[in-house]
Amino acid sequence: MAIQSSGLVPPDVGASSVEKIEGAFAGSRALTRGVGPAALLGLFTATVYTLFSWFQWDAYEVRSWDLGIFTQLAKQYASFHAPIVTIKGGDFNLLGDHFHPLLVVLGPIYAAFPSAFTLLVVQNVLFGMATAAITYSAGRMLGRPAALLFGLAFAFSWGLQGAVEAQFHEIAFAVPLLAFSLTAFLGRRWIACMLWAMPLVFVKEDLGFTVAALGIVLAYRSRKPLGIWLAAWGIAWFGIASLIVLPALNPDGHWAYTESIDLFAFLAAFLQPEKALTLALLIVASGTVALRSPLALVLLPTLAWRFLSDNPGYWGHTWHYSAVLMPILFCAALDAIGGCRRSQARWVRAYGRIAPAAVMIAAIALWPQLPLANLFSPDRESSPRSEAARAAVKIVPESSLVESDVGLMGYLVDRATVYWIGNENPTPEFIVIDLQSGGLPKEWHSVGEVAAQKHPGVPFQTIFSRDGYEVAKRIAG
Repeated sequence: MAIQSSGLVPPDVGASSVEKIEGAFAGSRALTRGVGPAALLGLFTATVYTLFSWFQWDAYEVRSWDLGIFTQLAKQYASFHAPIVTIKGGDFNLLGDHFHPLLVVLGPIYAAFPSAFTLLVVQNVLFGMATAAITYSAGRMLGRPAALLFGLAFAFSWGLQGAVEAQFHEIAFAVPLLAFSLTAFLGRRWIACMLWAMPLVFVKEDLGFTVAALGIVLAYRSRKPLGIWLAAWGIAWFGIASLIVLPALNPDGHWAYTESIDLFAFLAAFLQPEKALTLALLIVASGTVALRSPLALVLLPTLAWRFLSDNPGYWGHTWHYSAVLMPILFCAALDAIGGCRRSQARWVRAYGRIAPAAVMIAAIALWPQLPLANLFSPDRESSPRSEAARAAVKIVPESSLVESDVGLMGYLVDRATVYWIGNENPTPEFIVIDLQSGGLPKEWHSVGEVAAQKHPGVPFQTIFSRDGYEVAKRIAG
């Protein structure tokens, strides 16, 4: 029956049309209803992680080679220069180490806030963005209370906490891109899934294989050729990066990490405890349900290169190497929960109902062993060496040429041109070392010995020595 004109609806619009309009508005409201809580949880995540980073920074516990090199990269991009990073070597272009052109976005951010600490905040904000995306997606499937708990489990998962503790790395940008792409996958928004995944190849070269794996899963689930194109995109950019760009820009003329892949060592040491623990933690963190989703296959490229490497540092659950696995793992869990709830088997449907609680219980069980637990520990004490560290940094004039170990490297890069003490470097104006935690050879017991070993015949005078921090100044003459 036609509806009479009310001044708002034209008289020739039928009841079904009005219902469609009202339904569209209702659907729009439903879509946006969960945005606020998800955004607040993302903001909370970024805030907590930034608080953790600040405690690290203020206590002078940021002993990070990588933060130093990425700060130098950001500093160069801020000045519209190529990312020449003196910590890696005099004229070393960091794009010859790993393929991460997307990091150019750090340039304007660093120009506005010129501090290494800025990079820590950027990483924390990126993790907060990923948290918001996954929480929102969970809300559409689990309901708001369960989604917030699921989002908390992701936000403070062991992979993200390890990355924050290890300070900034390029993979920080991969975490939200993966979250946006995979939540689009869960919402069957295939084009959005593809578009968010495509920039991953510009974060780090190995992510080309992750993109390819996602493309295969996308093709399988969507039954559309988009996934095949995405897989081809990922493989093509891995080839371009590893065979052309990296060899061209690397001083040695080849991709620096080719030789670390050892297939026979992998087969011989597959059951190394570190590898087994990493796999176990992945299964536990997802409430054991993620393996029921084809998205779990997207975990394999990262796990493969890590476990194939002869570097034991890649095998375990610490550092930042598992951060990119977290959005994949939790989105796979969401996908599997949805599949469980549609299952014909009663016990599978029952597990689908309790799986979100299992994810949260796993997060609570793992919490005491993770870095953030120390942030809120009543036993936490300020570093007794922080004042000495602060004084050592302050004594170095701005724009100086400095040779340093990793102890205070992250604090010096903003104010000086820094070289790593392990390379052959030009003669510096200052040498700064941390005898306790700087990573120096044990036979070097003072900054004077370091100067004599590194720059024989060049006179240096020790001008600062306190609590293991020492600074030497080159004597003009």
